Parts: sequence; C-alpha cells; structure tokens
Amino acid sequence: MSDLKTVLSEAVAAAFAAEGVEPALARVTPSDRPDLADFQSNGALAAAKALKANPRELAGKIAERLGADARFASVEVAGPGFINLKIADAVLAERAAEVAADAEHAGAAVVADPRKVVIDYGGPNVAKPMHVGHLRSAIIGESLKRLFRFRGDHVTGDAHFGDWGFQMGLLITACGDEGLADAFMADGDGPFPAESPVTLADLDRLYPQAAGKAKEDPAFRDRARKATAELQAGRPGYRALWSHFVAVSREALKREYGDLSVDFDLWNGESDADPLMDEMIAHLKAEGLLVEDDGAQVVHVAKPGETRKKKLADGSVIETPSPPPLLVISSEGSAMYGTTDLATILDRKKALAPDLALYVVDERQAEHFEQVFRAAYLAGYAAEGSLEHLGFGTMNGADGKPFKTRAGGVLKLRDLIDQATDNARERLHEAKLGDDLSPEEFEAIAHKVAIAALKFADLSNARTTSYVFDLDRFMSFEGKTGPYLLYQSVRIKSLLRKAAEQGAAPGAIVIAEQAERDLALTLDAFSTAVSDAYDKRMPHLVAEHAYRVAQSFSKFYAACPVLVAPDEATRASRLALSAAALLQLETALNLLGIETPERM
Repeated sequence: MSDLKTVLSEAVAAAFAAEGVEPALARVTPSDRPDLADFQSNGALAAAKALKANPRELAGKIAERLGADARFASVEVAGPGFINLKIADAVLAERAAEVAADAEHAGAAVVADPRKVVIDYGGPNVAKPMHVGHLRSAIIGESLKRLFRFRGDHVTGDAHFGDWGFQMGLLITACGDEGLADAFMADGDGPFPAESPVTLADLDRLYPQAAGKAKEDPAFRDRARKATAELQAGRPGYRALWSHFVAVSREALKREYGDLSVDFDLWNGESDADPLMDEMIAHLKAEGLLVEDDGAQVVHVAKPGETRKKKLADGSVIETPSPPPLLVISSEGSAMYGTTDLATILDRKKALAPDLALYVVDERQAEHFEQVFRAAYLAGYAAEGSLEHLGFGTMNGADGKPFKTRAGGVLKLRDLIDQATDNARERLHEAKLGDDLSPEEFEAIAHKVAIAALKFADLSNARTTSYVFDLDRFMSFEGKTGPYLLYQSVRIKSLLRKAAEQGAAPGAIVIAEQAERDLALTLDAFSTAVSDAYDKRMPHLVAEHAYRVAQSFSKFYAACPVLVAPDEATRASRLALSAAALLQLETALNLLGIETPERM
C-alpha cells in the first residue's frame, strides 16, 4: 500500500521526465505552508540551473502537465519555482479508507525483501537487580524489535545476559568466604545440592561488597580471577553454584522485563557461547589473527596507519593503534567480554544466519563494539557492515548527570516502576478517571499509565540524545506524554461505543471539512514515519507521529461533530475517520511497546 507522497512523487517524476528533466529531482515533500498546499516539489529550481533555464517557466510547464491529473485539486507555482500540490478530496477519502481497512498495518508499507535480523537489547548482569541504567536498552530494543517485525523482517530478540565474566568469580569467592556455599567449593564431581544456597537478596548484598573489596584487596581480586577461570574451565562445583546464581536472577529479570512489556525470543547469556569457545580460539589461531601480547592473547583490529595519540604518565605522547586490540584471553586464562561477544556472533551465524545484527547498548560502549565487529569481519563470522551498534544517550537527573536517587545511589528499576505506578494512581484520582472501575481494573490501568509515561518519555527523544527524567511532567494527561495518548485512544473508544449503542456504524468516508482533510493527511503520513524510523533505527519518529495523530483527531473532534453530525452519511463518514485514527494510534503505540486500556 503506497502513501500519497510516494504516489505523487511518481506522478511528478513523470512530468519532469516529459520536460526532459532528471526524474530524481522530482522529490515531493509535505508542504512548508499547509495553509497553501498539501505537498510541494522544489526540484524545478535545481533542474533549471542545470539546464540554464528560467526556473519559474520550467515549473509552469511541469505544473501544466500535472494540472490534468484528476488526483490534484490544484497545482500552482509559487515564488521562484516552487510547485504547490493540493490533493483532491476524493483521493484523500480513498486513502483514509485504505488506512481504515488495513487492520494489520494501518496504512504503512512493508519491505519488499525481508531479512533475518537479530536484536541484542538486554545485557543486564545476572546476580544483580536491574536499575534505571537498563531502562533505555530494554524499551528502545523492544520498540525496534516490534518495528522491524512490523515492516516484515524475521526478527529474533536476544537478552544476552552477562553471566560469564569476572562478576561470577567475585560472587563465587564471596560465597565461599561467607560459608554460604561450602558444598560447592570442594573439588570433585558432586552431587551438589539442588536447592539454591543463596537468594536474590544475598546476591544483591554480596556483589557490591565483593566488587569493592576487589578494588582494595589484590589478593581477593586474584582469587576471584582464578575462580572465574576455573568456572569457565568447567570446575563442577563452581558450575553448579553458578547455575543457581543464574536461575535465581533470571526469575527476577523476567518479572522486571514483564512489567515493561519487554520479551525476548532467546533468554541467552554470555555462557551460551561457551561451547564454541575452543573452536573459535583454534580458528583465530589458525588464521593468524590471535597473537600473544604481554601474556594475554589479542586480535589486532586497527588497519595499518590507524593510530591515536596517547599521553603517558610522564607527559610524553605516543601513537597507539586505534581502535586498540581486542583482548580475547587474559593473562590469567579467562575469556573476556569481547571473547564472549565474538563467540556469540559465531553462534548466531551457525544457529540463525542473520543478515543483520543490531546491538542496542549504551553509546559509551562504542569502542568495544567497534573492536568486536572488526574482529568478527576479519574472522569471517559476519559480512562487512552487517553488525550495527545502536548507541543511546543517558537518562539524566535535573543536574544533567545520569539519574541517581536522592541519596546518590543508582535507582533500582523495580523502585522506579513502583514510583511511576504510585504517581499514576494519584493522577488518575485527581482527574477523576477510573473512579467507577473495580479495584483490579483500576490497578491494571494505573500500571498501563505508568509504563506509558516511562516509555513515551524515553522514546519521544531521539535515541542518540540524553534527556532529563521528570516523572511529574511525564505523567501529565496534557501535552506530549504517554498518558495523554492513552487518554485520546480511550476517548475514541468511548465515542465508538456510544455510536454502537445508538445503532450508528462507520461508513464510506467523505472529505469535506478542513479538519477532516488534516486528519486524513496525518493518517497518510504514517507509512513515511514508519519507514524513516526503520531506516534510521529511530523509534522517536513513530512516537512523534502518534502524537500528531492524537492532536489531529482532537482538532477534528472539536470542529466536526460526530454523533450529532448533520446527516447519517456524514456521521458514518466521521465514525470511519475516528476508527481509522484509533487503529493507527494504537498501532503506533504498540510499536513503542505501549498498551492502551479500554476505558479510564
């Protein structure tokens, strides 16, 4: 299904070609002056310059050709050679009817050649509760997963938990020192207790203690490193204890992700790539890619001549490779984060053969992924350019720094969700919304409002930018917020229910009023918003469109009475426009991972 901009671009391109002008110049865009036209084409100016012709005269000839096209209500030349295009009411009505009838895609086009895509967007470490720093990766990644599927790609979402690195050695050592896991610490093959010796609360307490001790106590740090290497080498007791860490943590992680309506096709961790580690190391060595460097083993990923200046402690400056080599095996014999990331790429190649892999991870990890991706390309584990790091900015406090609690600590994600839900309850009561609902339904709606507030506040910003967290502003039922969009969707649902109770139903769409035109044009723009968000990996373009739909409907509703329309045909038409607006608004919100309630 083609949107009007695409259809009109083809018509204008044909008119350009008929005048001997390069069709590629016939780009059609929404008008800068919607009071004068719906769309415009400025290509005649560039074409006239190339042809050494008068741009206004050339634009006039093109406009004359387009004027014979019944799809245009008017075609006019403005200024030095701008071509203003106004769509015929009947064409707008037909396009709005297409949107209304497209229950699956609400008027948006799908890709011609679907791809296999992996999206890596989890990444929390097991044995630690999720915190606000995990919020952006989760909701941006979930939105991109939904967006790519919506466009027709075959998408696999992978949590890719951190469950195989140094933090596991820290916890094993800490448990041993506290006597919490004596049955797992001895040598031997077991059997080992089936019941976990630790709770999530134990892990939450032990990890920061162990991490702090490792910074101050070299002997403890060395023991933890040794424990990490022995775990990865397969020591039975450590593997059994580690499996309890993972199981206890994963239940909590599924709960937190579930509250955010975030789900994964693969709940894999770094450890899932471990069976491929020996094969990968052998292959890297055979290819001459893995070399020794001061007791460790690395892959040099910088190209000849790629260097950067590095200042040493004595003030001198040296040239070093840029990016630095990828550390694969530490001097203690442990696999590193880069090792498991590289092995995961190999694992995905064997299991999924993706055409594209997207990593939704903090922008501060850019150099790490450049190292890993270059190593993967050198080893032949992925096609050049098929791996993308989609970095994102931070969620900041009022001071402009990454968000913290009032005490200066990192806010747990569970606490953030609870705070947002408490705030949503208060706002609903203040607005006298949901007072006639059962306690259970009210709680469900409060949760949806809270999650909508958090998600839309994040996704309405460009992925690459940082933003200031302001829960009171995000929770407002007015302005560019998630709760406002939920309210608008509920408002349309209420309208359609009342119409059905009166025996009225949507019918043929007829465009007559300006507000009807504006709403139809807004609905038409969804396809462009979706394709741009897909191409640029920027969900905020869908968020912006959802807000425009809500605004356009609000203006339409105020200007064009629906239930008390002047006649039955007009009422049926406006009901159909309302239903189309609801379909597209809910479709856009679903792409953002936001659920809408039936009532408030």
